[in-house]
Amino acid sequence: MNDLLIGIDIGGTKCAVVLGDKKPEVLERIEFPTAASPDETLEEIFLNVRNFLDGPDGKNVKCIGVSCGGPLNSRTGTILSPPNLPGWDNIEIVNRLKQRFGLPAAIQNDANACALAEWKWGAGKGSSNMIFLTFGTGLGAGLILDGRLYSGTNDMAGEAGHLRLENDGPVGYGKAGSFEGFCSGGGIALQAEELFGRTMSAREVCEAAAAGDAAALGILENSGRHLGMGLSILIDLLNPELIVIGSIFARCGQYLEPAAQAVIRDETLSAARDVCRLVPAALGEQIGDFACLSVALSCEEEVFDNQA
Repeated sequence: MNDLLIGIDIGGTKCAVVLGDKKPEVLERIEFPTAASPDETLEEIFLNVRNFLDGPDGKNVKCIGVSCGGPLNSRTGTILSPPNLPGWDNIEIVNRLKQRFGLPAAIQNDANACALAEWKWGAGKGSSNMIFLTFGTGLGAGLILDGRLYSGTNDMAGEAGHLRLENDGPVGYGKAGSFEGFCSGGGIALQAEELFGRTMSAREVCEAAAAGDAAALGILENSGRHLGMGLSILIDLLNPELIVIGSIFARCGQYLEPAAQAVIRDETLSAARDVCRLVPAALGEQIGDFACLSVALSCEEEVFDNQA
């Protein structure tokens, strides 16, 4: 039997514990609602990890990886009060996993974990310098630089959503006119509510655009233009060969990319622009599972390197 990995995906409303291999293939998966308290949720997580380890393939599990919304400290393995997880204050989840199960464990924020997954198995496979943008409910970036995940001094690298693109505009990441305000599900919904006078999700805006609604197409063109502004900064600053964009862009990029590319052509240095491709994420709806498994795989590779 090949080496196996356990991944843990912790979200604000639901969690998943996944048993998988390095292909990657998900062999078993348990999903459950995130409980009101961290202790309840952690006990449910630990119970499912134990069930996988006690199963017929448990002896082949080499590492445990955790993907969770930030802020967190990947070096100490601590979850630091994420806004979508009230009460999760200074939770030393990696140490608790190591002590309980005697296996190496690691944690990354969800953007970094998704970047690792797309780099190892998805659209970024084979690249050395790649940026992954979430473009989901919010906007965050995971950075692969010179063939390694780059997280900065204290895991704050990649907070691209906080960049200000305009003096005013939809609020994202607590800042009016931010990259996240223009390029996220929440930001698109805010623009739609202002224009249509009613609550609309980003998915509904994309559906309206697909039906030819001029106002919806205008919202997405505006989002695409600001996407190009944000990407131009990243291209000139980091000189990536590949930018992989997930979620909303992967579903309706045809309404976003033309405006984005027009801005990129005008704003970036040609030498950096010419070597950079913009592509949708490839791992689809399973990216959450693959993300936490990729953290486990990176943990195993680090352990192996340290033993070599």
